[in-house]
Amino acid sequence: MLMRTLPLLVVSALLLLTACEPDAPDDDVAALDGYDLFWDNLNQHCGEAFEGVVTQKPEGDEQLSEDAELVVHFRECGDDELRLPLHVLEEDMDDWNRSRTWVITPHEEGLELRHDHRNPDGTEEDRTWYGAVTLGDTDGTTAEFIGSGRDGEGTQSGWRIEIEPGERYTYGTIRDGEWRYRLDFDLTDPIDPPPAPWGFED
Repeated sequence: MLMRTLPLLVVSALLLLTACEPDAPDDDVAALDGYDLFWDNLNQHCGEAFEGVVTQKPEGDEQLSEDAELVVHFRECGDDELRLPLHVLEEDMDDWNRSRTWVITPHEEGLELRHDHRNPDGTEEDRTWYGAVTLGDTDGTTAEFIGSGRDGEGTQSGWRIEIEPGERYTYGTIRDGEWRYRLDFDLTDPIDPPPAPWGFED
């Protein structure tokens, strides 16, 4: 009787151990978990505004000067959409440019970044709503939004956002993984929120 019982006990123990082993990691699930963390990291600063600087720009590019004053406002947050207006004041301006808003939305494979550009009267600029979806996974601090394919010069381009809650928020354009434009914002020192971006109300 004992000889018959031992094999049954061994088999039962093996089945129990197998049932307790963790499932092998699923790359898709891991990627989505990383983007959930990235999303939560952005949401931590909901309602807050921060000053920033241009830390890198392409030589000869005039979109922003190195001395431009920048403010990012984590203005609208939630489960379905994040809206972060960028406010810019150049030395030769009488008032702030409030035309740009970064819009981030989730989708099944990660996140999507779009750029909402408005005129002072609130109407959309001719070039607006351009952007891309995330490529690859994330550790919750960095997301790269890469356009499909490569451009006429054979390079792959898009945007990168980095978030270290309570420390730094970084946005910029990239080409083949290298920064072109880079804007850095200090998350250690919140400021009073700016007015609404053009086309929206407080």
